[in-house]
Amino acid sequence: MHKSHVAIIGGGCAGLSAAATLVERGYQVTLFEASSQLGGRARSVAVETNGLLQILDNGQHIFLGAYSETLALLKKAGVDEKQAFLRLPLQINMQSSAGMPAFKFKSINFLPAPLNLLFGLIFCKGLSLNERVNAIKFMRFLQTTDYQIIADKPLVLFLINNLQSKKLIQYLWEPLCLAALNTPLEKASTRIFLNVLRDTFSGSKHNSDFLLPRQDLSQIISEPLARYIQHKGGTIKFNQRVRNVTQTDNGFNVETRNGQLPFSHVVIATSPVRVAKILSKLPKLSNVGEQTETYQYQPIYTIYLQYPAHTKLPAAIYGLTDATSQWVFDRGILCDQKNLIAVIVSAEGKHQKLTQDELAFEVAKELNRAFPSLQKPLWHKVIAEKRATFSCVPKLERPTNRTSLPNLYFAGDYTYPDYPATIEGAVRSGVYCATLIDSI
Repeated sequence: MHKSHVAIIGGGCAGLSAAATLVERGYQVTLFEASSQLGGRARSVAVETNGLLQILDNGQHIFLGAYSETLALLKKAGVDEKQAFLRLPLQINMQSSAGMPAFKFKSINFLPAPLNLLFGLIFCKGLSLNERVNAIKFMRFLQTTDYQIIADKPLVLFLINNLQSKKLIQYLWEPLCLAALNTPLEKASTRIFLNVLRDTFSGSKHNSDFLLPRQDLSQIISEPLARYIQHKGGTIKFNQRVRNVTQTDNGFNVETRNGQLPFSHVVIATSPVRVAKILSKLPKLSNVGEQTETYQYQPIYTIYLQYPAHTKLPAAIYGLTDATSQWVFDRGILCDQKNLIAVIVSAEGKHQKLTQDELAFEVAKELNRAFPSLQKPLWHKVIAEKRATFSCVPKLERPTNRTSLPNLYFAGDYTYPDYPATIEGAVRSGVYCATLIDSI
């Protein structure tokens, strides 16, 4: 066991990944979590509906085969991927409001990358021959430039400049952008989007697979990681909001409502909203607090609809076009939550002006138009994460993991400069922080 004692502030994916990596390497670790539950924006919540207690995720996530650090971390914690996820070759089924397929794309799984995607575009349905040719030319252009762009710009401009039609944008690029960056096309960073495409569409053909959770997110992420951390000797303190961090001759003091505790190292793994408060007594880092205070945020709404018995969609996941609803998941197929459908509405939009009941009613109408066999839902539940992710805009200044104070680090998706606000970005930042500490 190292003499070093590392405080990790925040029990989301970044904090958990830093803690798990450090305890594996023999460090003494104490993780502080402000709430009674780990997982941050990727956790399960208990809600009461019609007098019954339901376990629902606070957001329906799509993982990718390219999430190498996340999958490696979960494997280390004992998570069986086949039990935890339904792995599907990349497929986008866009359903129209008229109840008809609008666009169908599926990678050709028996071909190696990138042929699996290029042939998938050739045989996709819903696009003209010219649109498919332009999509293939665009993908080849991205490969030849290694998915790099000289000057960052809003993604919609980049797509239009590269002859991507309105349909191509609507059916292919916009759904991928909203799923990956949770930022509207008009605001989204081209550079960051291309980084995600590079990792997804390069290398192994399995990098582009969808991994859809078969279990509650807490079962997949926070609970096994917490067990792993504690089994390796780490300490987790729940309901311990950190008020501030102060520097001492030997390291740092971390203050909560229970007083101060000394540590040799500190990893701040909270959301950027909390950073300035925690740094309030560290004037050398005031610039980081000022930087994160300027961030804009994007919401994610998850609308759960419980339908009568024997309700089932033809597939586990669909996209909707010309609708408020974006992605539709059959939780019966995925998690054995029979007759339960989850709908995701990502990023800002007109839906934010609706009440939760109005939004659920609008979504139910859209589902009924897209899938006419659906009956009236029995109940609904809307879970709104109004600051789900930072707005991933061009040229956004993001702090590094290292700081000007030795032995104090930042972890979180906002610190991993090449990625948007995803679980993979958070995990990579946490693992990298741990590696920095272990390399000293």
